[in-house]
Amino acid sequence: MNPTIYDIPVKSIAGSPLTLDQYKGKVLLVVNVASKCGLTPQYEGLEKLYEGKREKGLEVLGFPANNFLGQEPGTDAEIQQFCTLNYDVKFPLFSKISVVGGDQHPLYERLTRSQPNATGDGPFRARLKGHGIEPNPVPDVLWNFEKFLISRDGRVVARFAPDITADDPRLVQAIDAELAKAA
Repeated sequence: MNPTIYDIPVKSIAGSPLTLDQYKGKVLLVVNVASKCGLTPQYEGLEKLYEGKREKGLEVLGFPANNFLGQEPGTDAEIQQFCTLNYDVKFPLFSKISVVGGDQHPLYERLTRSQPNATGDGPFRARLKGHGIEPNPVPDVLWNFEKFLISRDGRVVARFAPDITADDPRLVQAIDAELAKAA
């Protein structure tokens, strides 16, 4: 039997080994996050989304990554402190991982392979080019704050570009549609 997304080993931000098994039956929004990015204020919207939909079965899972212009240089402890002090983040954060390249974490290998194209990808890709940054090719993660939506049964059902915010109707509608489905 093929391992599921729930079987992939990860670590909590405190360093404890675990899997996503504890989130079975929940709708998951997996986000690669960074503390020194122009998109970092998205933490606020993600926390608001989490607080507003957690009781309905949504979990927002933050995976810090330092793959884009060194925008997440801190240690796990520094990242957790930053998120708590600056954005009062209560959604689960995990240990820093790599989301692209030869050292890409198996979770992100699975996510990108399962959902190679992101909703709203074009404008942000063009912005990166405008800043002289050659965007990663599809299916690689484009930048910090890319979002993957996972159904209650562990399927990757949608992917959203980094600049799609937590209150964007496309993201909210996709989450609400998944939350409306039975576990």
